[in-house]
Amino acid sequence: MARTKKGGSVAKSKAMLGWALPVIIILLVLPWFVNSYLLNLLIMVAYGAYLSQCWNVMSGYAGQFSFGHAAFFGLGAYTSSLLFVDAGFSPWLGMIAGALVAGLIGLIIGYLSFRYKLKGHYFALATLAFAEILRAIFTNTPFFKGAMGILIPISSKSTMFQFSKKVYYFYVIFALLVLLTVLLRYISRTRLGLYFVAIRENEDAAAALGVNVFRYKLAALAISASLTALAGTFYAQYFSYIDPNLVFGSEVSINAIIPAIIGGVGTVWGPILGSLVLTPISELTGTLLANYSGMNLMVYGFILIIVIIFLPEGVMGWIQNRRTQYKVKQDKSALARKEGKIHETPLS
Repeated sequence: MARTKKGGSVAKSKAMLGWALPVIIILLVLPWFVNSYLLNLLIMVAYGAYLSQCWNVMSGYAGQFSFGHAAFFGLGAYTSSLLFVDAGFSPWLGMIAGALVAGLIGLIIGYLSFRYKLKGHYFALATLAFAEILRAIFTNTPFFKGAMGILIPISSKSTMFQFSKKVYYFYVIFALLVLLTVLLRYISRTRLGLYFVAIRENEDAAAALGVNVFRYKLAALAISASLTALAGTFYAQYFSYIDPNLVFGSEVSINAIIPAIIGGVGTVWGPILGSLVLTPISELTGTLLANYSGMNLMVYGFILIIVIIFLPEGVMGWIQNRRTQYKVKQDKSALARKEGKIHETPLS
């Protein structure tokens, strides 16, 4: 039985590699043959998928719904930018520093929240409150440049996370997305991932089975916060400007949540599929309905409502359910044929 499961897992991995590898190769070559608008769209799709995947680690797998991931995003953006502008550190190093700072703050937020048994809507509101507190602090503190924000100096040195061609930004965020997806797929098959899922499904039952719920919830939050900080650094270097409202605002958290909900929360491919669907729609409606203020957001919201009503588990959840139903149907048919043959066999 164990050999069969292992063989099936290996076969599934080979099959996935068989279609994933050509897709990756195409995406690596494609950016050189599109115009600036489409290249920016590809970058935003990969960026949205990565940001949502970061949120998915904690809220999708561990079940700790966060509405304040902007806190970690902003910490990553400000840490790398301040080190770059004021101390001359390369943003590549600042990216690592930002991840460490965000992970530490995530542990503090998690400790204060989980220590007092905050969960569900209360935990979501707590994370939102922490993000708003950080936004207020960074807006009113001269050391953080206040409401004026930080303008990133322009250069073309790759050592300073700046490139002469926009295509290289795509390669950076695409590499981060691929690495995170591979990591998440690996985690989902380890004991750590199983503990996350157990906590998501039923914390009390997981605790009764010996899972240290407090520790693993902290681990999920720290991992998610650190990874989200990397997206903040990328945003700062790509757009060359940040301010507290941009990087600590609730829009950042919403952009992290919605693709995962559309694609399928708690699935490896859900956030990627969600970003692949939503980002082009957002760009298209934003362009076509530019003269109608807020219409693009209304279209965005309408799509979200439709998906929540008719596909409550997201697109990937619907696909997985259909596959399961098909497999059950096939198994029933096979069993019926087998029983039919047994009945047709003449008695000796």
